[in-house]
Amino acid sequence: MTDLIKIAVDAMGGDNSPKKVIEGITLNHQSNKEIFYKIFGDRDKIIQLIGSKIDKKFYEIIHTDKIVKSTDSPLEGAKRGKETSMWLAIQSVKNKEADIVVSAGNTGALLVISKLNLKMIENIDKPALSALWPNKKGMSVVLDLGANIECSSKNLLDFSIMGASLYTSLYPNDQPNVGLLNIGSEELKGNEIIKETYQLLNEKKSNNYDFSGYIEGNHLMDGNVNVIVSDGFTGNVALKTAEGTANFITSELKTAMTGSIIGKISSLLNFSNLKKFKKRLDPRLYNGAIFIGLDSPVVKSHGGTDFVGFSNSLDVCHRIVKGNLIEKIKQNI
Repeated sequence: MTDLIKIAVDAMGGDNSPKKVIEGITLNHQSNKEIFYKIFGDRDKIIQLIGSKIDKKFYEIIHTDKIVKSTDSPLEGAKRGKETSMWLAIQSVKNKEADIVVSAGNTGALLVISKLNLKMIENIDKPALSALWPNKKGMSVVLDLGANIECSSKNLLDFSIMGASLYTSLYPNDQPNVGLLNIGSEELKGNEIIKETYQLLNEKKSNNYDFSGYIEGNHLMDGNVNVIVSDGFTGNVALKTAEGTANFITSELKTAMTGSIIGKISSLLNFSNLKKFKKRLDPRLYNGAIFIGLDSPVVKSHGGTDFVGFSNSLDVCHRIVKGNLIEKIKQNI
């Protein structure tokens, strides 16, 4: 079993854990037999949930009843000690006992504990929080989504290289195409840091990605750019706006299709297309943000997702390790 990818799982983080985490592992294991799950959390609760659903040769339970609470500040989460499920899971990656770690727990604490345990990749100053977004042609990698409120042009250049490396790891058959999120597409638009980054990316020709210049918020879903780079403040606002818009559209469409007899008949006639539409906007299918810049990969599952979403974050972990993300960043940086 030494050829299996080992994922360290914080089973106690996020809403409805460890139930959703174990159900997510079970769902993931049904379609993927290349993963060994190192599960950190309350042994009694986990054993009761996992039962005989997974062969014991595919998982190990490391017991701890200490957890990082969702209400903790990042510092409070770190101060809870080295016996929490989150800390132990991250430490297993540090000690090379696992290839990657995933948690649905406190985001701030996860970043702080990761930085306390793991080194930065050489020549990278700050880690970035990245995620997958759907677009008209496939998927985009977007970063930073909140790890760094203020960024220098050097940071944004690093994010571009790391984002392109992540995209290549996840989609090895496609060429990354980088764009800087800005208030306009003209070269003179934006603040000084954005303009400096534009110049750096224009001058730094690379075989690993293309640079398409600026991209405005209304073109994020077009698909012409598949690696979108910004500082953490702007990226987080864009993320929350996109999530809110998707929820609004889905909710309004559901109301329109069920609010009258004609709407109900129309929804029945278009059931297949509506199902595809709903699936395209289902955030669970894109669950799994990635802290990149550290010398070991750390994946953050959304705290409020269900077992389907957590299963997808495990799939992201598998693809990152198979795609040799860390080595790609080291080579490209």
